[in-house]
Amino acid sequence: MTRAQRRELDAMLRKEPQGFVPLPIEQMRAGFAAMMAQFPVSADVRRTPTELAGRPAILVEPVGSAGSAGSAREVRPGTILYFHGGSFALGSPDTALVNTAGLVRRTGVRALSLDYRLAPEHPFPAAIEDCLAAYRALLDAGTDPASIVFAGDSAGGGLTVTTSLAARDAGLPLPAAIIAFSPGVDATRTGRSMTTKQGIDPYFRPEGMAYTGEMYLAGQDPAQPLLSPAVYADLTGLPPMLLQVGTNELLLDDAVRLAARAAEAEVDVVLDITAGVPHVFQAFDGTLALDEAGQALDRAALFLTQHLGVAVG
Repeated sequence: MTRAQRRELDAMLRKEPQGFVPLPIEQMRAGFAAMMAQFPVSADVRRTPTELAGRPAILVEPVGSAGSAGSAREVRPGTILYFHGGSFALGSPDTALVNTAGLVRRTGVRALSLDYRLAPEHPFPAAIEDCLAAYRALLDAGTDPASIVFAGDSAGGGLTVTTSLAARDAGLPLPAAIIAFSPGVDATRTGRSMTTKQGIDPYFRPEGMAYTGEMYLAGQDPAQPLLSPAVYADLTGLPPMLLQVGTNELLLDDAVRLAARAAEAEVDVVLDITAGVPHVFQAFDGTLALDEAGQALDRAALFLTQHLGVAVG
């Protein structure tokens, strides 16, 4: 284990201004895009703009036959339907590309990353509606649901769960599996870690989460299954899920409580907690040589391929 790397990353993140200052949404979006553009994306993938269910998307595919460890040698069957993070108000497929590419290059499975509508212009449930429409479009095109995995980070990690709930309630067949990095699955913000991890989480403050949360809620009660599935959803029938989270996160208990709720519903669930790392730490794969980031993506790739029945080699 590389505690020194984790400490170095934490110190680097804390050099950024701490505290919360409310900013106009366009300024927040530009800042988030600039921050995420600093993360290098593997050259082993090809990115192609496309459209899915009337929304922009990016098709991410493995290319070449590079022989380096973890790189894809061939395109393998299956589809990763990826949902980006950004508190339901920020982000795009481009901002999530480092993690999308990390899964694609490790598995050889293509990904479609959806540019769903954002709050405050399009509050709840617009994002879920777009994600469900994208999934339905894949099914209508003849894609076998057993060949699809939902994956996402932060708000997008939450969308992997709520889109599955919406699909189940609509009578649709469910995907093969769910992979969620640091999922946001409790809009009530009642997890203990919202208090115990204050000052430890280098990214988030409760008041900042409340600021973007109000944009998404638009006055709706957060105490409902599609806003707080970790607290209120019946997860019965959902596909196997992998939840990855770090201990330096306000959202730690979102994943912990969701895993407990999944187990109560007899859903196969893997709760994968890494100590001393921040929100969506997988993005630091190849950055600062954070070994835990690459190792977490390796575990996610193994989980994905096991549930798609895809051999990796």
